[in-house]
Amino acid sequence: MSHPVTDIEALLQRHHHAPHRLVQVLRELQAQHGWLSRSSLKAVADGLHLPLAHVEGVAGFYRFFHTKPAGEYRVLFSDNITDRMLGSEALMQDLCLRLSVAPNAMRADGRVSVAATSCTGMCDQGPAALINHHQVVTRLTPARIAHMAALIEDQTPVANWPAEWLHRHDQIRSADILLGPQPAPGEALAQAIARGPQGTLDDIKRAKLRGRGGAGFATGTKWQLCRNFPGQTHYVVCNADEGEPGTFKDRVLLSSYADTVFEGMTIAALVVGASKGLMYLRGEYRCLLESLESVLARRRAQGLLGQSIQGREGFDFDVEIHVGAGAYVCGEESALIESLEGKRGTPRIRPPFPVEAGYLGQPTTVNNVETFCAAVHIAVQGADWWSKIGTPQSTGTKIHSVSGDCERPGLYEYPFGTRIGRILEDCGARDTQAVQVGGPSGVCLSALEFDRHIGFEDVPTAGAFMVFDRTRDMFEVARNFAQFFAHESCGFCTPCRVGTELVVRRMDKLKKGYGSSEDVRILYELDKLMHGATHCGLGAAACNPLRDTISKFRPAYEQHLKSLHFVPGFDMDAELSQARLATGRDDSGAHLETLT
Repeated sequence: MSHPVTDIEALLQRHHHAPHRLVQVLRELQAQHGWLSRSSLKAVADGLHLPLAHVEGVAGFYRFFHTKPAGEYRVLFSDNITDRMLGSEALMQDLCLRLSVAPNAMRADGRVSVAATSCTGMCDQGPAALINHHQVVTRLTPARIAHMAALIEDQTPVANWPAEWLHRHDQIRSADILLGPQPAPGEALAQAIARGPQGTLDDIKRAKLRGRGGAGFATGTKWQLCRNFPGQTHYVVCNADEGEPGTFKDRVLLSSYADTVFEGMTIAALVVGASKGLMYLRGEYRCLLESLESVLARRRAQGLLGQSIQGREGFDFDVEIHVGAGAYVCGEESALIESLEGKRGTPRIRPPFPVEAGYLGQPTTVNNVETFCAAVHIAVQGADWWSKIGTPQSTGTKIHSVSGDCERPGLYEYPFGTRIGRILEDCGARDTQAVQVGGPSGVCLSALEFDRHIGFEDVPTAGAFMVFDRTRDMFEVARNFAQFFAHESCGFCTPCRVGTELVVRRMDKLKKGYGSSEDVRILYELDKLMHGATHCGLGAAACNPLRDTISKFRPAYEQHLKSLHFVPGFDMDAELSQARLATGRDDSGAHLETLT
């Protein structure tokens, strides 16, 4: 089935035939027709004056795009480790049996397809499943699976499914500044306008605000650099691509604190001199799009966006929302910009950095959702107030997305410097053996480290806080994370593309009982080889949970070891040689010569 060219032309007209709108064009085209046929991709390529290979390459990069029919109902089960702990794998198998459909395939009648996806951002309300890349069903049970199968067989529209299935709870368990009462819309902006761009920037710098996306770069420095670089225009980008498994704080901020988020973006625009803002909303949060657009419309009507904001002549700024299509790597700011420009989400070589040459080659500041919220409170209360909260190098508060083995999963906000054990006590964790802080790319802490503190000086975090009690196999936790990184690698560089797959193969070998202590040694070797050779941080961080769990939970690996097992057809030395060649390094870490 091909898609009418007239429909495609109307779609392209709405997007002004702009090539950098390609991802949004494909997303809307698929929403209309269910999938992307080759003829429709060719029509899009012709209409945007792009090579067909480029358009097909973009369509093939994002996991939420389908270049083959994918079923009237597309069900994606969250495959995050916390969902697995709650029985997601058995629930997925149950649904497949009830619908007579194989995993990762469409049923012959075109009715349904069932598969897994990395994480839906609903870790506190799992097991969860994403339906048609739009709605999320939470707290799945065998009874709900049976009911869901019946609704699909009856072709009941998802909008008519039980409302409680689709309801997303904020589950704010402990609120401080960012999750407490918010300033009225426009209040922080008025304060910033009164101080002026330089005065506001000075406050952000004196407050020592650091980015809340994980890296912790100084926000004031980033804004100043963006402001100082010349360009035809400057851009403010909100990174709402919250793809780190175990993290869901931004989902709540976007759901219930959107005014604060957009106000923070507008304050940033005042400082850097931007006239255009872009929010990159992760594909799994497509269900938030309408409510966010409603908030934007209201703010325009209130004079808080658009021309001459709050009566300040020349202060023109507006925000546009781009929805992602399923790619964890787009959480990296340069990959996010590539996606905004209608390309595959491949991280850029830096320098130049986005503050110098970002979106469409112009100076761009990219900040996390939570960072923009913090800027609003600093604008209202002042830098001195903020800088006295937390620690000298980690000022203010931090929101934690708590999930896993605890009585009260949800959001917990504390000043930086809070003890790990305090969070475990508050969330009702019992007999805890490990906490994964910051998601798979973060750090795994054992019970001996629960007196450590959250902060850039000790335990930095992007917000995920995953709890594992002593019934959990930490080898399986690390194996799930290894599978995640292998699945989410963009494939651009060989060390990451090959290295993550070799890690998964080695851990699968251990899982099957064919491993030996030599396999553990080679896993260490793969970590060393990948850490300094990958194109971006994804590959460098891919072995973090592996390294932590081997060193801190060695018995979890040893129970899988069979020292004298022989696996037919498996050549350990060949695999290690492949890893070394893939990363371009020898045993000492020196670069190998390239033969031409």
